[in-house]
Amino acid sequence: MTVIATAGHVDHGKSTLVRTLTGTDPDRWDEEKARGLTIDLGFANLVLPSGKDVSFVDVPGHIRFLRNMLAGVGAVEACIFVVAATEGWKEQSEEHMRILDLLGIQHGVVALTKVDQVDDDLLELAMLDVEEHTENTFLAGAPVIPVAAPTREGIDDLIAAIADLVETMGEPADHDRPRLWIDRAFSPSGAGTVVTGTLTGGSISIGDELTAQPLGERARIRGLQSHHRSVERVGPGNRVAVNLTGISHSDLRRGDVLVNQDQWQASSMIDAGLTVLPSLGHDVSRRGAFAAYIGSGEFNAKVRVLGPDTLSPGSDGAVRLYLARSVPVLPGDRFILREHGRDETVGGGEILDIDPQLPASKAKPDRSLERVIAERGWVDVDDLARLTGERHEPTIGRWVVDPAELEATTAAVRTRIDDAGSLGLDIAVLSDNERAIIDAENDIHVERGRATIGEAVDDMADHPWIAVLDAEPFAPPGPDGVDRGEVRELVRRGLVIEQEGVHFSARAMHKAAVAIATKLAGQPDGITVAEARDVLSTSRKYVLPILAYMDGNGMTRRREDLRIAGPRLPEPE
Repeated sequence: MTVIATAGHVDHGKSTLVRTLTGTDPDRWDEEKARGLTIDLGFANLVLPSGKDVSFVDVPGHIRFLRNMLAGVGAVEACIFVVAATEGWKEQSEEHMRILDLLGIQHGVVALTKVDQVDDDLLELAMLDVEEHTENTFLAGAPVIPVAAPTREGIDDLIAAIADLVETMGEPADHDRPRLWIDRAFSPSGAGTVVTGTLTGGSISIGDELTAQPLGERARIRGLQSHHRSVERVGPGNRVAVNLTGISHSDLRRGDVLVNQDQWQASSMIDAGLTVLPSLGHDVSRRGAFAAYIGSGEFNAKVRVLGPDTLSPGSDGAVRLYLARSVPVLPGDRFILREHGRDETVGGGEILDIDPQLPASKAKPDRSLERVIAERGWVDVDDLARLTGERHEPTIGRWVVDPAELEATTAAVRTRIDDAGSLGLDIAVLSDNERAIIDAENDIHVERGRATIGEAVDDMADHPWIAVLDAEPFAPPGPDGVDRGEVRELVRRGLVIEQEGVHFSARAMHKAAVAIATKLAGQPDGITVAEARDVLSTSRKYVLPILAYMDGNGMTRRREDLRIAGPRLPEPE
């Protein structure tokens, strides 16, 4: 489904046109009906001849209700731009056009209304007026359809143009990252909490649990409606009403967002590209009371121009926005910037970085993945997805790493291991990043928690007691006559294994594990202690410590009176 917003000057017939197209009056409030003036957002839907659904968001045209207009167009991708043939292009037509352009909307149809009130000459002039004002905008070359809503003149042509528009746009992208900007929250009798909005980015289903931002409260979807029909699941690009449990409608307001919490990072400091409107009568600086319009929300903001002190009318530049509250956004999201004091639209653009790392004096934001990684060095793949909206394969471990940072970290880890000498470096002192380096380097070996490089030889590997233990591997003599300090050090280094008061050489224990693995390969249901004793040609006194060591290290598992293969059992001979 496609969501289309109306736009245009006040009293040019937007609501009347929507009512004629859909049979639904988008003016919901008594005051709107009494005054004949759209104040808030209105909603309606149309089923095209192809059977496809189109939703309309009807927005106010009056300057006093511009913030409501902004709430309606923040999450749509197409518009019907309405211009009355009786008046032509007006001031608010221009502002709406600039806002839609700044929001990155690329698809639209022009409806030239009230043509039943003008003669052919005035109609031709109105057509030329529209073509002139839409030149060099996203509506350049868009179809201009003359219509008269009361008599339905041109309505079929407009529906055909809308159908072509829908086909051109294709299906909205599903990135499996649903986000619903709330434009209404209310509580129908007996229904609990209901919110409405335009769903983007992904699908939602009954039973899903979403988080309402900025409140941070989780809520479960109890029911879904789209086009007044109950559905189990709804995809992106749809107007949707969501019945929620676990949250009160009084805690929600326009501009709040429903998201899967783990997929989004809410940010209050954002770097963005700003295009300043050419019609602005002054430079843009940090002075002023600003509001940023993102999605359906209006967020008070402070502005810091990045680079120069000011941005002149018609120029492009980067700014840092300090929002009054955190918002779940992504690079590429569009925004409009207005200045409260002068009550004017300053400009707009796209978000570039939702978590700036550099101070404003040094920041040079763009949307490149390389910059995001370079400024952070190491980025967890899940964090990177929240920062950019894209998933990437890790460079090492669970991180995407800047090449220069990876090289520097690798060199530092290798130096620390070299400096530790033949004893090796205790990996407990390393960070998670540094341990990932060790796992990735083929010539770094870890034995009993210590890392060495290459074929490093322990200076105690030739201790004479080890040779004595190897001579009788499965019936070893005790440490009589061996210095107790040396015994402790041999055990600490993993050259000798002490189990239940018996000392075995490490080579003997490995040899025992291979022998047991060979026996279990032909007897996978398990072996008894007696069978293990016979395999090793030893006594119960020694086989029990050997099996206890293998159990404790995952080489074997005990199942009642049997030993079966464990996940760390070596390959049989």
